[in-house]
Amino acid sequence: MGPFKSSVFILILHLLEGALSNSLIQLNNNGYEGIVVAIDPNVPEDETLIQQIKDMVTQASLYLLEATGKRFYFKNVAILIPETWKTKADYVRPKLETYKNADVLVAESTPPGNDEPYTEQMGNCGEKGERIHLTPDFIAGKKLAEYGPQGRAFVHEWAHLRWGVFDEYNNDEKFYLSNGRIQAVRCSAGITGTNVVKKCQGGSCYTKRCTFNKVTGLYEKGCEFVLQSRQTEKASIMFAQHVDSIVEFCTEQNHNKEAPNKQNQKCNLRSTWEVIRDSEDFKKTTPMTTQPPNPTFSLLQIGQRIVCLVLDKSGSMATGNRLNRLNQAGQLFLLQTVELGSWVGMVTFDSAAHVQNELIQINSGSDRDTLAKRLPAAASGGTSICSGLRSAFTVIRKKYPTDGSEIVLLTDGEDNTISGCFNEVKQSGAIIHTVALGPSAAQELEELSKMTGLQTYASDQVQNNGLIDAFGALSSGNGAVSQRSIQLESKGLTLQNSQWMNGTVIVDSTVGKDTLFLITWTMQPPQILLWDPSGQKQGGFVVDKNTKMAYLQIPGIAKVGTWKYSLQASSQTLTLTVTSRASNATLPPITVTSKTNKDTSKFPSPLVVYANIRQGASPILRASVTALIESVNGKTVTLELLDNGAGADATKDDGVYSRYFTTYDTNGRYSVKVRALGGVNAARRRVIPQQSGALYIPGWIENDEIQWNPPRPEINKDDVQHKQVCFSRTSSGGSFVASDVPNAPIPDLFPPGQITDLKAEIHGGSLINLTWTAPGDDYDHGTAHKYIIRISTSILDLRDKFNESLQVNTTALIPKEANSEEVFLFKPENITFENGTDLFIAIQAVDKVDLKSEISNIARVSLFIPPQTPPETPSPDETSAPCPNIHINSTIPGIHILKIMWKWIGELQLSIA
Repeated sequence: MGPFKSSVFILILHLLEGALSNSLIQLNNNGYEGIVVAIDPNVPEDETLIQQIKDMVTQASLYLLEATGKRFYFKNVAILIPETWKTKADYVRPKLETYKNADVLVAESTPPGNDEPYTEQMGNCGEKGERIHLTPDFIAGKKLAEYGPQGRAFVHEWAHLRWGVFDEYNNDEKFYLSNGRIQAVRCSAGITGTNVVKKCQGGSCYTKRCTFNKVTGLYEKGCEFVLQSRQTEKASIMFAQHVDSIVEFCTEQNHNKEAPNKQNQKCNLRSTWEVIRDSEDFKKTTPMTTQPPNPTFSLLQIGQRIVCLVLDKSGSMATGNRLNRLNQAGQLFLLQTVELGSWVGMVTFDSAAHVQNELIQINSGSDRDTLAKRLPAAASGGTSICSGLRSAFTVIRKKYPTDGSEIVLLTDGEDNTISGCFNEVKQSGAIIHTVALGPSAAQELEELSKMTGLQTYASDQVQNNGLIDAFGALSSGNGAVSQRSIQLESKGLTLQNSQWMNGTVIVDSTVGKDTLFLITWTMQPPQILLWDPSGQKQGGFVVDKNTKMAYLQIPGIAKVGTWKYSLQASSQTLTLTVTSRASNATLPPITVTSKTNKDTSKFPSPLVVYANIRQGASPILRASVTALIESVNGKTVTLELLDNGAGADATKDDGVYSRYFTTYDTNGRYSVKVRALGGVNAARRRVIPQQSGALYIPGWIENDEIQWNPPRPEINKDDVQHKQVCFSRTSSGGSFVASDVPNAPIPDLFPPGQITDLKAEIHGGSLINLTWTAPGDDYDHGTAHKYIIRISTSILDLRDKFNESLQVNTTALIPKEANSEEVFLFKPENITFENGTDLFIAIQAVDKVDLKSEISNIARVSLFIPPQTPPETPSPDETSAPCPNIHINSTIPGIHILKIMWKWIGELQLSIA
């Protein structure tokens, strides 16, 4: 194809880190197919674990079928087995299945002893989760007492993952007041149990009834609602799936709308079954009339990485400096990104395909150099994408099957014959990686992206470094995290009149191996100055004047600290890229994974950008995180991402930073790039935060006996290490395509964001103090115009008849800028507010063109007036009544059993309406 070509594509589809979720799950005739369960490489080899996974899913399939009225079951599951485990005849090579797109990860507990099953949920109600986390001990049935049968817990997690529902318990607020009576947070409200607290001193423990706080009217800290082991209620799975009688999700009829749990907060008081019923899965199925088969399983063992570069060298690659930029990015991939031990080949194509290099294994620097020298040096001729792909398949098949192999396809995107090889690509089992370079793409390529994964985009704006970022993100989807290339820095600048490009890069203690500094230019070699943290000047850059790049590989482990650089040039654009690897195989590196919540966005629908920052399983808190979003016009918007639990951010302090994007300026592709900096305020939690997961069972009552489990492993939100975590990272967040964006001036069609963290408490006896995070004029940007606050003594009336509910006078309430803390104190008027009254409050934000937000989460206050005179103090013998002070030796292993006579139980059990 000639030089009139308008766009170039590097198709980086399936494994680009930070892209949209790549789950392979499909629903086919009521059965879920393509579920991937991955065993973490650090799990010690244990063949019985594979059978235990099979048993768990098989049990779960029957439970799921019953729970959904014979609508869903598990049809087939792939189990990914680590490369380090012994090979067996029935283990086959994966196709598209990788650790990066695994739906379930089986990994050792972090910290040790915390075997809580949980699901990552970055989105809001009804949005799919990211991944289920299970431990080997949980799957082996060693935690039955704490979480119940594994298959039932798996269905609980599946509902988080697939349908975006939330838990119906609350570890932080286990009780609430309703009409002056204490109620346990549960669903349904018909579940029975006893309110008791376990007290331990020295080496012995005893159980006593809970006493209530005379100020709040609620029970003392440590009070537990211990369930009767025998129940008659059938719901709900999102509260206590471990109870034998529970085989359903809560419905409109039995849902406890008053309970202060996450399901009510996130889903506007809707039951879990209502949310499931609104899902696409539900809409395209009907109940089964026959019993489905048991799930089938495929055992897939990770093998060596196989990659073939398929590079377009047609005539239009000579325009816009594209071929040279391809060489720069290709060298980064070959010299740094691709891991040792990988097999790499290369094909170029114009109107025909040319094998540049057969597959060779990367065992040394000379192997990398051999391939780098084969990158295309000249551009001419037409474009035949299918010729390049077919040639790549041939190269790979000379040594390996194409299943699970990877192809990096660089192409023009205007080959109208590309659809002719779609079926061959699909049948090959190969993973196609893609990104678009340039302002437009042929529709056929968009279809290819939909078929195999996601699309990414890099513009012709050299200073944005998009092409190098795309290649730099192509680390293995199955390699150990310690072997993956991690990008510490990526930036560019156009300099004039001998200007300097100055900056710093932080090398933290979790990285430092194979650290590479890469500089590119567009005209003449710049002056390059680099100093390590001790102030020692670094030399030895390898300069390639033909490719217009220079790089320095730091030997050994790079010094921890701040590296400084200064680059000087005139009338040209420079870029700097710094990559590294984990400093130690046993110390997880800090990683940043970024993505958007969808790959297409129709105006005026907002888009959400996420960045997940972790060190192993532990989240990194209070980092400075920004997203750079570039449109096809070359306009770049800088977006600060927040982990504040408001607006687009689902959960505060979970290491996931989020923000709405609304600043569209044109139709077409937008690229996303995330920068994260630690600094003095970043902190690392000792343990993972409370995630969406199965309820930890504190104990249960069976045959008139209270049986206690060991205390749940503490997850203290305030337990933060004081050690500072200084780091810098960049991450590609893929791309998305916007449509229906009107011509400028773009109208204001975005309302303020929904308030999701409204809290209320009684202040001074009769005043109500409200706190929330301010939304903006456009979702979580700008400043809202005003607030409407309404109250009601009926939670459903407030939700369903908000505009008819009593309005609070907010004349003195002036909205603050988005993401600021709002505080408002008011006295309820024209409504009965007396002892035992439950009052419900909600807020709506309004912008300057009178667009209104969704109604906020509903907060509640219960007026409790303590008695004027305290009740008589019971005698010491009555303090622990009706339970006798039966002591238990806390050193005895296993479940402690406290035997209590029926007459004591009768007095102990509090009536839970």
